[in-house]
Amino acid sequence: MIQRLRTSGFAVLGISAMLLLSGCFGGSGGSSGNDRADANRPGQETEQPPRFSEGRVFRVEPGEQATEEMVAAMIQLRPGDSLEFGCGYFDLYHGLLIQATEDVEIRGCGKDETVLNFRNSDNVTGLEALNVRGITVKDLTILDSPGDAFKLKGVKWGTLLNVRAIWSGGGEPITRANVASRLNVECTSPPFNEGDPAPDYVPSASSGRYGIYPVESENILVDNSESIGASDAGIYVGQTNNAIIRNSRAAYNVMGFEIENVQGGEYDSNLAECNTGGFLIYDLENITQYGDTSVMLNNISRNNNTYNFAPSGIVSAVPRGTGFITLGYDNIEIYNNVFEDNSTAAIIYTSYELIDGKGKTSDKKLDPYTEGLHIHNNVMKNSGYDLPPPNLEKVLGEGEVETLLPTLIGIKNIRNPGKGAHIVWDGLLDDYDADCPYPVDANGQPVPKKANGKPIHTNEHPNPSCLYNAYKFNDQGQRKLPEWGSCIYDNEMSPDSQNYINFHGMRGLELVLNLVDYDLGAILSWQGLRDTLTGPLEFFADTKLEDHDCQARFGRTLASLPRVTIPPFERSGSVDPAPTQEYINQLCEMPVKPGEINREALTVDCPRLEQYNLFANAQDPRSMPHEGGVPFVLNSNLFSDYATKYRVAFIPPGTKAMYMDGQNGGNLNGTIHFPNGTVIAKTFAFTDESKGTEELVETRLLIKRTSQSGKAIWSGPTYSWSTEANGKKVAKLVPGGETRSVSWHYQDQHTGKVLAGSTDSYSIPNQNQCITCHSNDDLEAGAAPIGPKPRNLNRAYKPESRFMGTEGQGGFPQVNQLKYWQDQGLLANVPALQIDGRGVATNIERLPHWSVPGDSGATAGSRADVEARLRAYLEVNCQHCHNDKGAASNTGYYLDHYRNIDAGYGICKKPTATGGGSCGRQHVVVPGDPDRSIVSCRMEDASDPQRKMPPIAKSVSHTEAVELLNHWIANVVDSSYNNAEACGGTGIFKSLN
Repeated sequence: MIQRLRTSGFAVLGISAMLLLSGCFGGSGGSSGNDRADANRPGQETEQPPRFSEGRVFRVEPGEQATEEMVAAMIQLRPGDSLEFGCGYFDLYHGLLIQATEDVEIRGCGKDETVLNFRNSDNVTGLEALNVRGITVKDLTILDSPGDAFKLKGVKWGTLLNVRAIWSGGGEPITRANVASRLNVECTSPPFNEGDPAPDYVPSASSGRYGIYPVESENILVDNSESIGASDAGIYVGQTNNAIIRNSRAAYNVMGFEIENVQGGEYDSNLAECNTGGFLIYDLENITQYGDTSVMLNNISRNNNTYNFAPSGIVSAVPRGTGFITLGYDNIEIYNNVFEDNSTAAIIYTSYELIDGKGKTSDKKLDPYTEGLHIHNNVMKNSGYDLPPPNLEKVLGEGEVETLLPTLIGIKNIRNPGKGAHIVWDGLLDDYDADCPYPVDANGQPVPKKANGKPIHTNEHPNPSCLYNAYKFNDQGQRKLPEWGSCIYDNEMSPDSQNYINFHGMRGLELVLNLVDYDLGAILSWQGLRDTLTGPLEFFADTKLEDHDCQARFGRTLASLPRVTIPPFERSGSVDPAPTQEYINQLCEMPVKPGEINREALTVDCPRLEQYNLFANAQDPRSMPHEGGVPFVLNSNLFSDYATKYRVAFIPPGTKAMYMDGQNGGNLNGTIHFPNGTVIAKTFAFTDESKGTEELVETRLLIKRTSQSGKAIWSGPTYSWSTEANGKKVAKLVPGGETRSVSWHYQDQHTGKVLAGSTDSYSIPNQNQCITCHSNDDLEAGAAPIGPKPRNLNRAYKPESRFMGTEGQGGFPQVNQLKYWQDQGLLANVPALQIDGRGVATNIERLPHWSVPGDSGATAGSRADVEARLRAYLEVNCQHCHNDKGAASNTGYYLDHYRNIDAGYGICKKPTATGGGSCGRQHVVVPGDPDRSIVSCRMEDASDPQRKMPPIAKSVSHTEAVELLNHWIANVVDSSYNNAEACGGTGIFKSLN
């Protein structure tokens, strides 16, 4: 049933969506085209149909067609529209993706009445909103999403109201038959250790990562919502400005609630129970921004004693039984909360120094210490009564010394050995570094600073050589207090637990290093450490909570932090409402002269490709293009299941594109700049040289339109090729995408290798999926082009396939493409080009053919050659998302062409999230070891939606590229690379060295 829906179902979807209304940005029309369309013509009625419709409601009911109906609706949502799910249980085989629109609503009947099951989805996320301005999601549950359940990225004004994310966990799946009894999960007796009885819920490391996940967004409200069973965090707001989480519940997640790298966050009246940890506020390194100022009030954190089931990442080190934890984040106020029955501590106040060692945090933009911590008027009961043992496998295998934290707390607690406390501090603060200069940006200018003198860093700033901290100290080098310390007072602490412990970090473990012929497995146990660490008294923790009595010490305490306010939403006006079908029909059915493109129709998405009249042969997009269109090829291509591609750029007559290169032109990730009215066509075909055939599968267009507001915006309609009963080949609009069976058998022109294979799952993406890759914050709006950069066009034209011979585009002049465009008056601002015998301009930037040894200019097979070719492949296949403005910017893993290879490029970088996407591995790139590198696992996988990368463009593994990647990791990347030491390995006590 699933396969039938994915193949024949999505074929019907494209037609049905077109009949409803046009797809992506269908209403964005240029002003000149609109004037021409409105002009009176012979046989044309003077009365024009209405151009736009608004305030539509798309309703989806449970049943076999629910996925198709959902996709058909989601790609059409425009300002004022709603997508409404009926009551019931939905089996959905594709993710719900909302892109590049504004003022829309997704709703159900209630979180107990509408359940969207994504267990068999081919997408990693259940509901994802990308680059949306004004979206409300309410009254529904998402079940068993492969990755994140609700994800908002690049959203301004986003509200999640009365929603639930839930995973079936390690028990029986939640089904239509048992859903009513499984949705409301109690918290009575969480499993302290894996395998313990779990009467309410069985957690599972195979569950998705995040339940509710707004990231890189602004003005976010999560209200009356819930997350159950996430293998990373239940309700998580990251790298966001202005976020309120209130009246919500998290249970049986690894971390219940997280505020990460947020500027202006608020927890209000939430309940965290039966998680590993209840609440977390922290900063993570090497990502888009660093956080400051969050408030936590009126919350309950109780019984967060589920064993840690995270596969990897920093959250995997959170000790079971943590009510609240903070790490490397400034200005937090915690008041009027209740912390009870948390087996390690109510509050853990720690720093990256404990994890990395003093001064050894690789990201010097990140301040490793939490300061300005204000804890008052809370209730704390029964804390620290059962400390979890260390994870010896992680300590011995990966050097993750942080899992020793609970053991250290228990051993160092001299007043109550073996127990935790209400409040636990690692006691670590930095010292004034008089020799560290103020950090500078990429242009050598000082970075901005806060009023208190702290640098305001982003990931666009280069990594400084040291952590600047002079702003924390006065002229005598004394710490400014209490601003850069902590104030703790007026908390009601039950006498059944130790009030406070300062365990002084790793101090005392130096004794272990002096042992000879020791058995680490024996020492790193409760009894082993206790027998070994009987050293001087300074090893033990102190319990002087009065050290944090700011009123007594300084005559004042920290000021209360402001509550978060979200300003009212207003439309931007940059997204047009949807065009009416009558308006589309009028433009697309307009007669055109032979050889002339129907430019009026370019303002909408026509039902058939031929209606634009782009090619000499309407049945063959490999034929010569009309109106001076120019075929082109790229040095390194996006992999699409071994498809052959035919690309054509149609630059409007009388206009020119603008040459803009990388570093010198300040256009690091963008293409050349095309004028409004440009069309870029890319046809995907599958060649079988053994049979002498080439099957046309799809043609994708990128059209640069002008919205009502006058802004340029790229639109991306896609057309699927088929043969009708009369033998005519036709390409029909498929805004909802399609799945096809294809095969290939041909000799690669660059390597001579015969490439052969087949797949039943070749995917034509829906229009919202296309925008995911083509929409970056540093590019033009909409689905901007990716491939035609000067460095990727710098070559002589030659078709990818020999199939056409010299016919059609096969006979196009095989000369340097940039020079040809310049000579034809299509490209301006081109420098004087020096062309060699290969047709390559040697005095401008150029990407090598990734598969051709020596094409980089370095000796074939050398370290430099392998790295240059691998970087070219990663840029073309991954960088459009993995850059600091792309869809994967929140990961901190960036593959820009001009970026240094360091932690940001993956060297010993820990993943920002866990789940199946980490493959159970701890670092993105491990020097010399592809089998321990996350990126190798993810590039090789082509079936698991949590793992496969890229996530959209492939259904089979690109074997040759994986071989190149693994060769680079195994034979090129070594200890000389920046941040290579951060992988740990055998450095169990690296924080001491």
